[in-house]
Amino acid sequence: MTDSEVFTLDDMREGAEVAVRICMAVQPGERVFILGDEGASLISEALAGAAAPIAGAVEIHTLESLGLRPITEIPNVLQTALERFQPHVSFYTASSRPGELKFRMAYMPAVMQANPAGARHGHMINITPLLMTQGMRVDYRRIYDVTMRVYELAKCASEIRVTNPKGTDFTAALNPDFNWIPCHGLYHEPGKWGNLPEGETFTSPGNSNGVLVVDELGDYFSERYGILETPVTFEVEDGRVKVVRSEDRSLEEDVRSYIFGAENADRVGEFAIGTNIALTGLVGNLLQDEKYPGVHVAFGDPYGSQTGADWKSDHHVDVIPTQCTIDVDGRRIMSDGEFAPEILGE
Repeated sequence: MTDSEVFTLDDMREGAEVAVRICMAVQPGERVFILGDEGASLISEALAGAAAPIAGAVEIHTLESLGLRPITEIPNVLQTALERFQPHVSFYTASSRPGELKFRMAYMPAVMQANPAGARHGHMINITPLLMTQGMRVDYRRIYDVTMRVYELAKCASEIRVTNPKGTDFTAALNPDFNWIPCHGLYHEPGKWGNLPEGETFTSPGNSNGVLVVDELGDYFSERYGILETPVTFEVEDGRVKVVRSEDRSLEEDVRSYIFGAENADRVGEFAIGTNIALTGLVGNLLQDEKYPGVHVAFGDPYGSQTGADWKSDHHVDVIPTQCTIDVDGRRIMSDGEFAPEILGE
């Protein structure tokens, strides 16, 4: 049974209201542009319904109306629609498909540039009705507070080490010239964007070494595999993946093809700490699960326009170890997946 068969539009309304009114703070008269796909029609409709009483105009578009998927470049018809509509706020609600990462990475700048006054963007890749009733129905003011406490510690750190009972022992050496980005869920100014549901802070490490034993993968792996039945192990030396290993040989080969299938796709591009303390466990969808308290690492593109890293990749795949213990310059801020009381403001 699919999410669309379990949940109704009414179930989506509260999460949509949070996204529109709290996270993106849509103001009277603003224009809201929603790009989804046929599988996310219920969510797009809920967001449109939440925005309609406030916004001056709301439009819903689907990827299927733009051409055959995977879509790898910005179609002219989409570029024209953005320039005509000049959105103040946009939401992306479509699922991921192999080959579409390049399109998604180009879409956000296109949205930002379409309105001379600037735009805000809620990126909800692979959003499902389940996530709308979980990660989107939380107190984002509390998530903001926790995220900013972690951010204030991390941005001054030289080294962060993460371990877990499955064998993870991974150290990120941090570059003081690179930025930490707090993703707290409140995007109220032009040019700001985040992945909703939200709750993390991330950077691109200067270097990294060690072992990651992970229970979930990003990009299209999230939809294909969900929570992994058998973990995948990555061995990293000097910031690059040297070994990919799993008891599931088919999965291992799938991951290897991705990691070694594009320039810099084997390079550690992102190191992040999840801060959404309202989440109680993984659900098999990376959009929400990477916000679960702990660490996630991504191989591939380092989001250089934000972090300051000076290299690129056409690939970007997040990996999530669980039950993390995190030490920031030797200071323990998380033990076995639980933040220290001072991080929680207790």
